[in-house]
Amino acid sequence: MFSFLIIRTEFINTYMNNQLYTNEEFASAKYSDKLPIKCSECNCTFHKSKHHIALRCIQNEIGYQFCSMKCYYANKIKQKNKTVICKNCGVTFSKKLCQCLKHPSHFCSHSCSTTYHNTHKTYGYRRSKFEIWIETQLSTLYPKIEIHYNRCDAIGAELDIYIPSIKLAFELNGIFHYEPIYGTEKLNKTQSTDNRKFQTCLTNGIELCIIDVSKQKYFKETNLIPYLNIITSLIDMKIKTSV
Repeated sequence: MFSFLIIRTEFINTYMNNQLYTNEEFASAKYSDKLPIKCSECNCTFHKSKHHIALRCIQNEIGYQFCSMKCYYANKIKQKNKTVICKNCGVTFSKKLCQCLKHPSHFCSHSCSTTYHNTHKTYGYRRSKFEIWIETQLSTLYPKIEIHYNRCDAIGAELDIYIPSIKLAFELNGIFHYEPIYGTEKLNKTQSTDNRKFQTCLTNGIELCIIDVSKQKYFKETNLIPYLNIITSLIDMKIKTSV
């Protein structure tokens, strides 16, 4: 057993982070002699026998050492949580260790997570097929007019379609703007955002036209033509009046 302990000395030196003794002191100590160790929680010095230390090495329990059960449980609670920084807004918050391992990207709220992923998306579509189709049609019909799509620079909030030269904007509102698909709270928040957009446009002299497209369950060009006609007729009318 003594030779085994001599061999294990280098491993104890490597892994026992809180030891306060040298390899020579460990090797020369008797099996029942107590050696000094620093508590991993309160940093106080306490003593454990050479037998206890060697046993922990055999059981691969090297690393954290505690002077009492109070310190052990205090450290266990601390290890369950980790201080992290929100990837979107930079706020520091506490997150469960298991969640840190499961979700290495840290966000303080669902809102921050959504905002970050929407602005850093590398696949899929942020916009519906309907919006993309409308953009293609308008770009073909009005090649000389500057049209902004899904930009926030006009009012500080995203507008589906905005034509700066005639101060005309369009919002294409789907079913999520009218029915609680994701719950009443989400619907109220969406409608509140819609109202703020309308008021901001009014303040900035922008005519905002809201088009209800909630009846469109799936993408089909023939069903979208009436909506395109509404948009083009309003654009044409605004161009005529502004000349």
